Amino acid sequence: MKIHEYQGKELLQKYGVAVPRGIVARSPEEAYHAAKELGTDVVVVKAQIHAGGRGKGGGVKLAKSADEAREIARQMLGMKLVTHQTGPEGREVRVLLIEEGLPIDKEFYLGIVLDRASGRTVFMASQAGGMDIEEVAAHTPEKIMKETIDPAVGFRPFQARKLAFGLGLPGALVNQAAKFMQALYHACEQMDASLMEINPFLLTKDGRLFALDAKVNFDDNAMYRHQDFHALRDLNEEEPLEIEASKFDLNYIKLDGNIACMVNGAGLAMATMDIIKLAGGEPANFLDVGGGASQERVEAAFKILLADENVRAVLVNIFGGIVRCDMVARGVVGAAQNLGVKVPVVVRLEGTNVEEGQRVLRESGLNFTVANGMKDAAEKVVLLAG
Repeated sequence: MKIHEYQGKELLQKYGVAVPRGIVARSPEEAYHAAKELGTDVVVVKAQIHAGGRGKGGGVKLAKSADEAREIARQMLGMKLVTHQTGPEGREVRVLLIEEGLPIDKEFYLGIVLDRASGRTVFMASQAGGMDIEEVAAHTPEKIMKETIDPAVGFRPFQARKLAFGLGLPGALVNQAAKFMQALYHACEQMDASLMEINPFLLTKDGRLFALDAKVNFDDNAMYRHQDFHALRDLNEEEPLEIEASKFDLNYIKLDGNIACMVNGAGLAMATMDIIKLAGGEPANFLDVGGGASQERVEAAFKILLADENVRAVLVNIFGGIVRCDMVARGVVGAAQNLGVKVPVVVRLEGTNVEEGQRVLRESGLNFTVANGMKDAAEKVVLLAG
């Protein structure tokens, strides 16, 4: 689950992470009063959307007066902010963060993320702050320092000092920076964050350190431990079909293609999308109905797939391990009958009760295309999608 910058900063403050003073505004007048209250010569007006690259897209601007802050807010609120992470459709700006302007000396990068190769959390730091870390990793990876964290002992003070020295901070600020990093890691651990990114991590001209930006993502699998975090979810920032899928515990991500996929198991779902691409098609989604999907969930999944107006064909690819093929087949037939499916449906079943599942499809009276293997399924669905 993603949250906004202002929400992330409010949480980080509770763990002793220094952030600039800021006030949330949802109207031009609120922006005006926020700038007045902050009382600095310059305030920063920041659009709040779940995407990076806001500054390049015109979503971060300086205002030298409360009147200017109000005018900038008037222009930003309601605009479609397009960045490299939003896609060409952009995101509508509904909330602003008005922050005090700070005397910038240097900008750095800090990030905490799970390294899947080692199976451990990694604390990253770089002197290339204020830039897209993906660009730094692609072109100058040597600029990114990493400290792997042993979960048995946590992020140790010597590791924090090593990163602080590596950033080239003045000696007098090394201990301050190390405490900042340890507070950040403590927050990450306690909140079950899957990603915590401070970009830029700011050194001011008067020797203070701040989290000038904060990107915090939570691990969905740990949300049961943080019931209070559910209120931070902004449904306006999420794809409506993905919201609907979450109600049925379906793992769904909308894509730009025209071939809908319904698969059980994340690995098989990824392989299905790959083989559709290999056959010359474009997947319309990632959808994992889970290993123990019920007939009702299969029908709910079908409804979500067909709600995407770009879909021209559906590929159902099921390996019956925990889930039975006949049960999935009944769900597919029921969904097709109840929803009046008008697009071609290709079904590939393998595993438990596969013969019974294929019999259910054949005797349904509906025009399903039954495939023999994944390659055959992909080729048939691409052909039917036109």
